[in-house]
Amino acid sequence: MAQLERWVWRLKIKIMSRVSKRKKELDKKIGTDKNHTFGEAIKLAKENANCKFDECIDVAMNLNIKTDKSDQGIRGSVILPFGTGKKVRVAVFIKDDQKNLALEAGADLVGNEDLSQSIQEGKIDFDVCISTPEMMSVVGKLGQVLGPKGLMPNPKVGTVTKDFVNAIKAAKTGQVQFRADKAGIVHTSIGRSSFDEKKLIGNFEALLEAIKKSKSDSTKGSFIEKITVSSTMGPSIGVELTGINN
Repeated sequence: MAQLERWVWRLKIKIMSRVSKRKKELDKKIGTDKNHTFGEAIKLAKENANCKFDECIDVAMNLNIKTDKSDQGIRGSVILPFGTGKKVRVAVFIKDDQKNLALEAGADLVGNEDLSQSIQEGKIDFDVCISTPEMMSVVGKLGQVLGPKGLMPNPKVGTVTKDFVNAIKAAKTGQVQFRADKAGIVHTSIGRSSFDEKKLIGNFEALLEAIKKSKSDSTKGSFIEKITVSSTMGPSIGVELTGINN
């Protein structure tokens, strides 16, 4: 038995120690211990987006925040100037006499009690959920369904609002929501690998500015500790932070 365990252990070590040729080439090209300017990181991410589909370009920011303190929570939304490259489906909780206005603004689903019933039955065919304040009594019952999926309307990100027309248009034209997780990391997409570098850089700058504005006065030291860029199926590329925290 002991001999068999040693054999299994050696086999595991051998398998774990193997590094694919592609991984070796990527590590050599990117430099696992090297950070790049954001422009260089975007270029590398695009070059390594080799899948048959149009991969997302994602950004992860490690923030110097204490997530157990409510005043240091990071959450908000920002309109990316060049969009996300994704078709966004929008559901709106609204009064019957305002349904046509919401549909004209671009909403895909509109309703109130009927929409709530549909969601409770498991029909969640949308990416963003918007509600007028008076409809939150209906939406509130869906917290256990929409909350875990990150779809619960929230005034902090502009999805609970009387100005539902502009909220719908913003969601359709490139608004993204961001939120720091329990580890203090914000992870979001800034576009697609088919975007040119200038558009991705422009989207990143808009996201960075929005996150900086969310910083609490109680946060001390450098706010952003680490940034990485990656395509959906590509490696993480470190970003040089010089000037980022200014």
